[in-house]
Amino acid sequence: MAPSPSSQLAAPRSDADVPAYWRALGLPGLADIHVHFLPEPMLAKVWAYFDQAQEHYGQPWPIHYRDDEATRIATLRALGVRAIPALAYPHKPGMAQWLNEWCAEFARRVEGAVHCATLFPEAGVGEQVERSLRQGARLFKMHVQVGGYSPDDPLLDPAWEALERAGKPVVLHAGSAPKEGAYTGPKAVAAVLDRYPRLTFVIAHLGMDEYDAFADLAEAFPRVHLDTTMAGTDFSNRFAPLPPAYVERLAGLGDRVVLGTDFPNIPHPYAHQLEALHRLGLGDDWMRKVLWHNGARLLGLEDADA
Repeated sequence: MAPSPSSQLAAPRSDADVPAYWRALGLPGLADIHVHFLPEPMLAKVWAYFDQAQEHYGQPWPIHYRDDEATRIATLRALGVRAIPALAYPHKPGMAQWLNEWCAEFARRVEGAVHCATLFPEAGVGEQVERSLRQGARLFKMHVQVGGYSPDDPLLDPAWEALERAGKPVVLHAGSAPKEGAYTGPKAVAAVLDRYPRLTFVIAHLGMDEYDAFADLAEAFPRVHLDTTMAGTDFSNRFAPLPPAYVERLAGLGDRVVLGTDFPNIPHPYAHQLEALHRLGLGDDWMRKVLWHNGARLLGLEDADA
């Protein structure tokens, strides 16, 4: 499928431009599926890690929104993000349950928050996921590289069964960029989907940098989606640019591509993610689906058809 004609709209160049941009597209706001809120001590450790990005990634990664929680929430609301996820993920056994408790508490106290949860391959993970679902979790997060595990670890099978049955989306960071891990890449994800083909996976960062291999999964499995987090930005284009032929594939996957940003842990303004998507030149209808309709559908927002 060839890309649609480029929009006549001007791309947002600053955060102040963002609300006018989505309004000009006729949207009620933004449905961003990849936003992080964490317990403050954990967030401080994450930011300290990014402060050493030259060592970890070979280039600086300055946190653009290094603000307190209240300020970050207000920033998202001003941008027009209509539902606020709090994606969290463990890096060792025993962390998932207390992170899930924190995420449930965040959802209770923050108006418009998305009740999120996470999981880890450990004994009892199926029961943990079932508990989170009963409590109202509607978005899950996993990070293969940070967690150091394979998605097709047999310990996860009870969790996959529960999540497939519930139909809740799982934002899965399994691509090998910006840092490869022992279990990153599409092979193990494909193995899981072969066993649980109705799982609603949202592949973070478009599967950077194995873009085409993860697009293959989105084309082969009806509930696999791709989120845009940091893809096509000036920062990511330095080490994982989007090939032109892949951009054409994205045009045909318009119903499966979902806005994601990685707010607040990004080295650029929020507006730059929208600018990066705009300059792909895939047209206004594609942008409407990506910025609102697809994410609103996955998150169950009441006005998903607006």
